[in-house]
Amino acid sequence: MAKKNVVVVGAGFAGVYATKKLAKHFKKNPDVEITLIDRHSYFTYMTELHEVATERVEPEHIQYDLQRLFSRRKNVRLVTDTVKSIDKDKQTVVTENGSYQYDQLLISLGGESNDFGTPGVKEHGFELWSFEQAMSLRAHLAAIIRRGAAELDPAKRKAMLTFTVCGSGFTGSELIGELIEYRDVLARDNKLDPSEITLQLVEAAPTIINMLNRTQAGKAEKYMKKHGVDILTNSMITEVFEDHVTLKGKDPIPTYTLIWTAGVRANSVVKNFNMETNPRGGRLVANEFMQAKDAKNVFLAGDSMSYQEPGQPRPVPQIVQGAEETAATAVQGIIKNIDNTDTEIKPFKGAYQASVDSIGSKYAVAQVLDNWNVSGFIAVLLKHAINWLYYVQIFSGYYLFQYFMHEFFRTRNRRNVFRGWTSRMGNVLWSVPLRFFYGAMWLWDCWTKVQGSESWFTDKLRLPFSWIQVAATSGASQAATKATSGASEAAGAATKATKGVFSLSYMYGKDPLMVFEKSPHWFESVTKFFVPNLQTALFMQKFMTCVEIIIALCIFFGLFSWLANAITIGLVAVFCLSGMFYWVNLWMVFAALALMNGSGRTFGLDYWVVPWMQKHLGHWWYGNVSSHYDAVKTR
Repeated sequence: MAKKNVVVVGAGFAGVYATKKLAKHFKKNPDVEITLIDRHSYFTYMTELHEVATERVEPEHIQYDLQRLFSRRKNVRLVTDTVKSIDKDKQTVVTENGSYQYDQLLISLGGESNDFGTPGVKEHGFELWSFEQAMSLRAHLAAIIRRGAAELDPAKRKAMLTFTVCGSGFTGSELIGELIEYRDVLARDNKLDPSEITLQLVEAAPTIINMLNRTQAGKAEKYMKKHGVDILTNSMITEVFEDHVTLKGKDPIPTYTLIWTAGVRANSVVKNFNMETNPRGGRLVANEFMQAKDAKNVFLAGDSMSYQEPGQPRPVPQIVQGAEETAATAVQGIIKNIDNTDTEIKPFKGAYQASVDSIGSKYAVAQVLDNWNVSGFIAVLLKHAINWLYYVQIFSGYYLFQYFMHEFFRTRNRRNVFRGWTSRMGNVLWSVPLRFFYGAMWLWDCWTKVQGSESWFTDKLRLPFSWIQVAATSGASQAATKATSGASEAAGAATKATKGVFSLSYMYGKDPLMVFEKSPHWFESVTKFFVPNLQTALFMQKFMTCVEIIIALCIFFGLFSWLANAITIGLVAVFCLSGMFYWVNLWMVFAALALMNGSGRTFGLDYWVVPWMQKHLGHWWYGNVSSHYDAVKTR
């Protein structure tokens, strides 16, 4: 069999999906080589661009290195280059730095933002259809807020602190959702009141989010308005300037930040391919088998392809599900051509099981199977599940794991579906089981001190202080005599324990060794000052038991966990110096140190208490902070 070259142009959702499927099918056929060409060395997870632009996740979250994706596919060759044209007669893909012969070709270049020729968008606006654009917007948002916070002119300040998003499709509405959450972060970092930052969603149509039914779109609109988004419908932007945008028949909007998400068109390079395109969006026209017109060995998929199913009002939507399904049909055609079989290829038929629109990290609306409406927490989980499914389809366990880490564990400012419960950057989530165990251990120890014959709430002395025992022996009262007897028993037990063997773990058949057999002289002198007699000693043993119970409860429930664990370290030191602590229990010090790293902020009461204290005590002590001050008092 002659060598067959399959070339895939574009490593987007469709290109990666198709290359994975082709590589798996032909893995035992050494005569088939697959070449994947893209201008980047990584696959950009386009549907998460808004998360990077608003600093919910770091840039690497949406960059999936192609070598990691295809390292085990020996029949796949990766090429980082920019495609310039395609010569169908010579069956050649021409790039900036070379050319590649093909027997079967799949074009899946994706799309780019469509500004419909609106003046000023390219010069003064921001788009969100590539990794570079997301990073540019991210830098701008942080910079313009800093400028606005320092600006003293009220009108100019207002314009700088206004973010305007044009277009209410998936990209625009999801970006607004992220900006709702990002607003609080920007305000905090720049000493602003969040209400000073204005968010606007501008839509030329009478309604927003027109890909969903009116019920779900209405829920999303209600959520946006509840969180302070100004929604302007029937508003067409006619021109964009540096400091404002103009609307058709309406007053201009003063803003230094116009983000254009109003349309998508095919990658502009496709006009060099000498193939038929549709007039709207410039997408390459495909037949029902995803083949280009008059080219049986050229297949199309993704956002750069246009195919309108019979009876459908519009071509295949430019969404991830559309990219995957068109790629699946194209893969069947390529396999049939190479294997030269009579297998019948089913014509493309779109089956969009679910459409999910996430309005930030904590809320989403979804339309499932055209008749099932889901919103809120369940819809957000559905959005994540759709993303998980893609990783399964492209056989990437590594990036599935990375997705979990970035979306649930490495997020900052509580921006995930679990409202920050799992998103501590210090990985203190993993210390939560230790916190429960440590707190439970303290509670169990306290339980033995509050009930039964060993209770510390009786008049029987439990503290091994020699001067108390001597004083008690010379007393006349029966209670004191009993206390002395108890103290002698405690001292005897302590003496016996000091005959143990040194070890940092329990050894069967051996008695543990105390850290100190008896209190150092200097510590005994200090203790005598605070506990001079039997009455004080009995009070102290009851009081300290109550303190231990409070500390145990604080640790277990994650309340003031830093302070509570710091106190336990102090108590361990006191117990050691008092001759009441064993070497084998020294692990408690290191466990407490580990738990001081914010363990109560994850699945603990500190999640609410610490931010509340920081806000209200800070206000009480320092007054209101601001980005600039005048003679007016801030308290």
